[in-house]
Amino acid sequence: MKIGITCYPSYGGSGVVGAELGIELAKRGHEIHFVSYAPPMRLDDGQCRERIHFHAVDMLSYPLFEYPPYTDALASKLFQVANAEALDLVHVHYAIPHSVSGYLAREMLKPTRYLPVVTTLHGTDITLVGRDPSFLPITRFGIEQSDAVTAISNYLRDATHDTFCTGCDIEVIYNFIDADYYCRAPNETVRQELAPQGERIILHVSTFRPIKRIGDCIRVLAKMKELETGSESQFRARLVMCGDGPERAEAEALAVKLGVAELVSFVGKQPQSRIREYLSVADLLLLPSQSESFGLTALEAMASEVPVIATRVGGIPEVVEDGGCGFLFEVGDINRMAQAALKVLEDDAERKRLGARGREIAISNFTTDKIIPQYEQLYERLIRERADRP
Repeated sequence: MKIGITCYPSYGGSGVVGAELGIELAKRGHEIHFVSYAPPMRLDDGQCRERIHFHAVDMLSYPLFEYPPYTDALASKLFQVANAEALDLVHVHYAIPHSVSGYLAREMLKPTRYLPVVTTLHGTDITLVGRDPSFLPITRFGIEQSDAVTAISNYLRDATHDTFCTGCDIEVIYNFIDADYYCRAPNETVRQELAPQGERIILHVSTFRPIKRIGDCIRVLAKMKELETGSESQFRARLVMCGDGPERAEAEALAVKLGVAELVSFVGKQPQSRIREYLSVADLLLLPSQSESFGLTALEAMASEVPVIATRVGGIPEVVEDGGCGFLFEVGDINRMAQAALKVLEDDAERKRLGARGREIAISNFTTDKIIPQYEQLYERLIRERADRP
């Protein structure tokens, strides 16, 4: 098949999934055409380059436009690529504004043929941005006009039904990992770089937005240190904050205020290859989010045999087995998160048990060989159903 994919070429989960999906489909022999304003992540690693193509959306700079109309420019580019490359289908990730751009491209192409559009919902396009009154009507329209809609968790499917369209047919197709790419392969040089004194490594990876509650990572670390004060053992843990965003400065100030700045490393945005290296040496992943529609970082950690401490929100319970591969707590429950973190870091056998169970769950439920065929079957069904449509 010839498949067009549109996603945000950023460090958010939707961009990661869109890029990884294209790579996996190309491995299976499909021709993939990415259409966005910049190349998505991981396209520079050389995999299947003969079957992966990128088409940049060009934006016109004009004084009349205070905000460049990206939705229209993307629709035009999708139309042009679909025509020139004879695309069989377009798959857009994150509803805003991609589903509407896909719809416009399909309508422009109608005099010639019908181009099916698949929209995958990823989270904040439904739970946050899409609910804003300025976006809700157009988001609902884009979802309803898509030929197929998928969501990355049962939680997100139900949230979409509640807010946007009760009767919409939404298929749940979980996020996925390449189990060969995400596996525990510790590099002692990387461990020394992150924890030069041999400390246990607590890792957090996110976009540092308010919804991620990165300040709670700092508070958990401070509480862990407090709980260890007075004991014979020296507190030996280091928090590695991987990512960047609007909450970083406040989190750095909080670390100073709570007296743990020397135990926290803010390493900024890192390429996916570095995140994989960090996961391979991490002893614990901390994910205290206010909301997560799936928890892709948690899945990547599980595949890398890293225990997970997270909040019991959104789609996380569909991924993380409480007591099996990690522990789930209510949002803001700093004390219990800190206690659980200390227990995991101090008990080698427990940490190994949790890590092994995480790897087992990841391989059993979320590998590419289980998830990618679900997308292929959806594509084939849509192309077949729409083949005779005017």
